[in-house]
Amino acid sequence: MNITRENVDALNAVVKVDIAKEDYSDKVEKILTDYRKTANIPGFRKGHVPMGMVKKQYGKAVLVDEVNKLLQDALNKYLTEEKLDVLGQPLPKTQDEIDWEADKFSFEFELGLAPEFEVNLKSKKAITQYNIIADDKMLKEQIERIQKQYGKLVSQKTVEKDSEITGTFTNEEKEINNTVTITLDKFKGKSTAKQFVGAKVGDVITLKTKGLYDDEHELMHALKLSHDDIHGLDIEVNFEITEINQRELADLDQELFDKLFGKGTVTSVTELKAKIKEDAEKQFVQQADQKLLNDVTEYLVENTKFDLPSEFLTKWMQTAGEQEMDADQAKEEYQKSEKSLRYQLIEGKLIEENNIQITMDDIKNHARQMIKAQMAQFGQMNPSDKELDDIAARVLSNQDEARRISEQLISQKLLALYKEKANLKVKELSYENFVKEVYGDK
Repeated sequence: MNITRENVDALNAVVKVDIAKEDYSDKVEKILTDYRKTANIPGFRKGHVPMGMVKKQYGKAVLVDEVNKLLQDALNKYLTEEKLDVLGQPLPKTQDEIDWEADKFSFEFELGLAPEFEVNLKSKKAITQYNIIADDKMLKEQIERIQKQYGKLVSQKTVEKDSEITGTFTNEEKEINNTVTITLDKFKGKSTAKQFVGAKVGDVITLKTKGLYDDEHELMHALKLSHDDIHGLDIEVNFEITEINQRELADLDQELFDKLFGKGTVTSVTELKAKIKEDAEKQFVQQADQKLLNDVTEYLVENTKFDLPSEFLTKWMQTAGEQEMDADQAKEEYQKSEKSLRYQLIEGKLIEENNIQITMDDIKNHARQMIKAQMAQFGQMNPSDKELDDIAARVLSNQDEARRISEQLISQKLLALYKEKANLKVKELSYENFVKEVYGDK
C-alpha cells in the first residue's frame, strides 16, 4: 500500500491511496475459505462446495468490503501519523467505474486543511466587564414586593392607584371570558389606569386591547388567549369589577425574616437588605459573565483573520448531514455556519495554547453540584454522597447531557482566561442601568 499527498494550496490537499493485491488477497482468501465451510448451496454437502463457485457467488462483495476497510483504516492512520488538522471529513474524488477484476486500485480524497493563525486576546479597545450591583432603589422595591407578598388583603369600596382588582374580561366575538386579578401599574398608558380609579364593584370598564400592555404576555394572561391569537389583536373588551382589595404591607419583623430565610438567619432590616443584596448580586454575576463571554467571542471572531477552505466545506456539507443538500442549499448553510466554525477553531486554539483540560472528575463534580443545588430547591438540604453519585451517574449516562456539562466547564475556564488575559475595563452599575445599556430602555 502506498499513500501520497499533494498540497493544492495552504488549505486544500489531495491524498492518493494505492492498494495492491498483496494488501488484501490473504484476507479475502481466508474469508472465502470460511464461507466455503458454511455455505449452503443446493447439490453440495456443507463444506464441500467448490471454491470456484464460492468465489463466483461471494468473491466481489468480499473484495469490495475488504478494500473499503483497508482504505478507511489506512486513511485514518495516515491523517493521525501526519498530524494533519483537517476540517470536515475526507471527500472521495469521483472516478470512472472501478474495475474490480484488476489487481491494483487507486483512490483519491480531497482534504480541507485547518488554517494557521494566531489569537490575540489583547484588543486595542478595552472590552467592558460589567459589575452589576443591587442599588438602594432595587433593595427598596424588593423589600416592598416581599411585604406585599406576605401582607394581608383589605377590602376597599373604590379603586385606588395601588388596588388589586379582581374581575372578568369578556368579548363575545372572540369568546373571551376570563377572571383575573390585575394591578394598574401593569397598563401601558396612564389614561387606562385613570379609567379604573374611583370605580366600584359591579362597574364595567371598556378597554382596547391594542397597546393595553407593554408585554404581550400580560395580555395573554389577562384574556387567556394563545400567543398567535394575541399577536396584532385590536378589539374592545369589557372588564367587570367583582372585588377590590388593597394589600396591607407585612411588618418587617422576626416572624417575616424567619419565613423568608429560616429561623434566626436574619435578625434585622439591615441584615435583610444585606441578604437580598448578596443573593441578587450572585444572580447578576451570571448575566455579567454571559455578556462578557459574548463580547469577547464577538471580538475574537471579528478580529482573528484567517481563510477557510470554503469551497471544500460547502461540498462536504452537501453529504455531511442527515439529508443531502444541493449545491445552493449547501452554500447557504455554509454561510450560516461560517461564523460558528471560525469560533470553534479559535476556541480550539485557545484551549490548546493554554492547556485547558476537562477531566471526567471535573464533569462528575460539576454534575454533583448541579444536582445538590436542585435538591436544595425542594428542601433536601443534605443529600448523602451515595445519593449524589447515583443521580450523577444516571445524568452522565446520557451522552448529550455529559457533553452539555463539558461545554459549560470549557466556557467557565475560557471565561477565567479572558478575565486574566483580555484587555478589559470594569464598569460598575445598577441592574436597571445595565439593562438599559445592554438591551435598550425597555
